[in-house]
Amino acid sequence: MSFRDQLRGTGVALVTPFKDNMEIDYPALERVIDFVVDNDVEYVITLGTTGETPTLSKEEKIELILFTYEKVADRVPVVVGIGGNNTLSLIKDLETFPLQRAAAVLSASPYYNKPSQEGIYQHYKALAEVSPKPIILYNVPGRTGRNMTAATTLRLAHDFKNIIGIKEASGDMAQSMQILKDKPADFLVVSGDDNLAMPQIACGMDGVISVAANCLPKQFSEMVRLSLKGNFAAAKLLNDQMLEAYDLLFAENNPAGVKAFMTELNLLENNLRLPVVPLSEGLHASVKNYLQRLG
Repeated sequence: MSFRDQLRGTGVALVTPFKDNMEIDYPALERVIDFVVDNDVEYVITLGTTGETPTLSKEEKIELILFTYEKVADRVPVVVGIGGNNTLSLIKDLETFPLQRAAAVLSASPYYNKPSQEGIYQHYKALAEVSPKPIILYNVPGRTGRNMTAATTLRLAHDFKNIIGIKEASGDMAQSMQILKDKPADFLVVSGDDNLAMPQIACGMDGVISVAANCLPKQFSEMVRLSLKGNFAAAKLLNDQMLEAYDLLFAENNPAGVKAFMTELNLLENNLRLPVVPLSEGLHASVKNYLQRLG
């Protein structure tokens, strides 16, 4: 099975639950993993931005990778997030993190440094040359401060066999369509924007790496599967039910929104590490009201 087939559908960027003392809540994480896998997501991502990775120590990251492998227990593929703005440090992580059981690595484009397109290319080139696992690029300019253009994505896709795909979260439909038009045939292209996943699949994307699938895994992954089958009438009915949820999830901060949802679902405690804080009281009430109406 090709990587494009293996990672087609819905991947969920797992949250990291915390106890009141801000230690990682592993029993809650096990509940979350079982919840999303039992509700039919196609794969999971550990150490994505939704997992609050900027506030995790290297030791915690390694523990989370190993715990995720153990609790997923080969039911679905596991993708590991290894991204950042220090290329040399990431090379060491790729060489030392426990990646043997990972299907692939998801690597966000460098943030804050604001490199040129050539700098972004050279960054990923350096990672591709040492990575023991295939790399999925991650373009998220809203977080990084720098868009990775379609031309840079396509250059990387054609130049490196172990760069196998991209999570495209620019929100730019024209850029997405340019990538889809000129990519290698087996290059995976998934959405990084839950609210655009359905129309982007209509344009040819292979699925989505989702935040919403943490709290609405059954509805969201079914919407994606229906879209991939071309049944957009049925997919739209499900997507319409989730439009309000997409707004609530990202109204203030990710993962503050999704953790509010998951608190109401009794999956975890509503704790986030600073500088991220829980959803404001009014928005949390809206989350609760939405879930009651959804039933």
